[in-house]
This record gives sequence, structure tokens and C-alpha cells, in this order.
Amino acid sequence: MSGITYLLSDMHVTDERPDITEALLKFLAGPAMNADAVYLLGDVFDYWVGDDFRTDTIDAVKAALAQLSQHGVATYLISGNRDFLIGRRFCKQTGIKLLPEHSVIDLYGESTLIMHGDTLCTLDVDYQKFRRKSRSWWWPLIMLRLPLRLRTRIAENYRSKSKNAKSMKTMKIMDVTPQEVENQMLQHQVKLLIHGHTHRQAIHSLLIDQQPARRIVLGDWYQQGSVLACTPDGQQQFISLPFSSKAV
Repeated sequence: MSGITYLLSDMHVTDERPDITEALLKFLAGPAMNADAVYLLGDVFDYWVGDDFRTDTIDAVKAALAQLSQHGVATYLISGNRDFLIGRRFCKQTGIKLLPEHSVIDLYGESTLIMHGDTLCTLDVDYQKFRRKSRSWWWPLIMLRLPLRLRTRIAENYRSKSKNAKSMKTMKIMDVTPQEVENQMLQHQVKLLIHGHTHRQAIHSLLIDQQPARRIVLGDWYQQGSVLACTPDGQQQFISLPFSSKAV
């Protein structure tokens, strides 16, 4: 046991950003190898259209995750809004354990709620409608029966529409709803919540049931890599992973 746990999210790995892939592979083959556990809190990939979806970039990340698991590092995943179709085959190939979308873990003695974070953005009504549909029992079943090429085309089209839709939304709509944060922390009886999705790296202090609490928002991997390192003494610290300009 090394006495360190890493949490990260919103890498949005894609062939279009080799700099992100390079930084992630270096992390997985380097610091992550000495961790007690690694938690991936969603949007590891920019989109995921099924476990039969393969590119050289995806194969490289899968191989790195498999090596990490084989090394004995407990590795967990909570799917995000971009890669929620990750399934059993991916988990078997990588050795990752898929967790429920809202999970409480023991983080060195502190009960901690972890999630991707999109469920906290309740003011984004249009997205929440899509989320309910896409997480239904029938939608993934239909999607995964379509030819891979068609699924890929649909995902790329949705990615483009999502980018345009975001440009029309206010920051308030796309951020978490404070009341939903409180509801989730009360429901799960925790004083620490860690999530991604909003791309707004920060450590927030708040009161939950009149008790001091914290909400930690993981950073995205757009301009540099970002990892949250947690240690047994209760410390949480962000680590930046610079991108190599040669990989861009």
C-alpha cells in the first residue's frame, strides 16, 4: 500500500488529441502504478459507441488500464455522459470494475460520495431529458444493435449538436444545482463529494446538515492533465500533468 489514491475524469480521449492520450498513458504507466486505487469518474473517452468500438488510441488506453490492473492496482470506473455505453467486455479486457453512477467509497476512513456529476446539473432540462432516455433499458439495446459505422456517425453528430447547444446555455444552467448537491450528500450521509463533468476544478467548502462539508470538482484534460491525489492523512491535492507540445 502506497498511501495514495487517485481520482480523475473528463479526459475525453480521442484520436484528435494525441497529447491527451500521451499524458494519460504516462500517468497510468507511472504514478498510478504505485497507487492503492485509481478511480475514473467518467468521460474517459470523448464518445463510446459500444465495446466493439476500436481505434489505435482506444487500444492503447485499454492496454494501459489492463497493465495497471494486472499490476494489482484496484481500478474503478463510473461512466460519464460521453462513455455510458461502456460495458462488460471493456471491463473484462481492462480489469476495471464498473461502479454504480452514485457510489460511496471508504477514502482512508472517510465516507465519500463519487459520481460523474451530470445528475447534479438539474437546471439543464434538455440534457436531463436526453439522459433519462439514453439510460432507459430500451435505448442502449437499440443503439448497440445498429452497425458500428452508423453508431459512430450518430455519436459524432450528437457531439457536434452538444457543442452547439452548450454555446447557447448560461454557465448557471451547465453548473451543478446547490440543492441537488445537498440532497445527494444528505441521502448518502456523507460530508465529502467528488465529481467531474462541469470542468470547473475546485474544492468547495459548504455546510450539510449544519456540519462542515466539501465538494471537490475534478478538472478536465483540455489544456493539461489533472489528477486528484488523496492520502490517508485526509489531504486532497490536485496534480497537473503538462502536455507535450510534440504530441499535439
